[in-house]
Amino acid sequence: MSGDRIVATTRHPGGIAEIVVDNPPVNALPVAGWFALAGELRAAGADPGVRAVVLRAEGRGFNAGVDIKELQATPGFGALVGANRGCAEAFAAVYECAVPVIVAVHGYCLGGGIGLVGNADVVIAADDATFGLPEVDRGALGAATHLARLVPGLKARAMVLTAATATADELHRFGSVLRVVPRAGLRAAAFEVAGAIAAKPPAVIRAAKECLNGIDPVDVRRSYRFEQGYTFELNLMGAGDEARDAFVAGVPGEAHPVQRDRADPGSAGRP
Repeated sequence: MSGDRIVATTRHPGGIAEIVVDNPPVNALPVAGWFALAGELRAAGADPGVRAVVLRAEGRGFNAGVDIKELQATPGFGALVGANRGCAEAFAAVYECAVPVIVAVHGYCLGGGIGLVGNADVVIAADDATFGLPEVDRGALGAATHLARLVPGLKARAMVLTAATATADELHRFGSVLRVVPRAGLRAAAFEVAGAIAAKPPAVIRAAKECLNGIDPVDVRRSYRFEQGYTFELNLMGAGDEARDAFVAGVPGEAHPVQRDRADPGSAGRP
């Protein structure tokens, strides 16, 4: 599926741009999807009429990461490099968007979804939302940079090393999720926060976003690219392919079975 069919933007009155990802069955994005998402985010930020962005998804969950099936079906490293660069661009586009980005998370938020959420300005979550990095089970590393913005340091280490998930309520207690709401009210809650931001002087809000990024102690783009170097090493060693082949084949005992749609076992995960 082409990227422009996966991501759509609607501009609403009051200066709110709504960016929606919809890529059944699990919202695992192909290379084109990550670049399309980055393009929509940057276009929204460049539009002087936009004052805030709401990023959300349709379907069963917010994001299941990269489309592993695409990686394994593509000879050589082209798809892997494309996914790495596409994720880096999409994560950076959230962080560097000139206006605040409010993410509305439901269901599962895994792998690349953590990269998007961890770089957002405000996180609103449904009460069924779970967050995790199954990368070690996929022979990969990445987005620990962004997970560390959502949970405390040792919690992040444990989640990376065990591939365990955390709930929306846990992240709310950590302070990274602003509100936890019933799933039916998720979009409305995100728009409520976006509306409060959009009602403020736009020049001041844009300056505030740039200022907050400027005082951030971690260069999130450089930190994430550092992580990706280990993913590429694992692929050169053969560990990445071995883990992804097992995932596509549906080897019993793999963590996070929610990622593997029964009708399409290869569409989930992230390098």
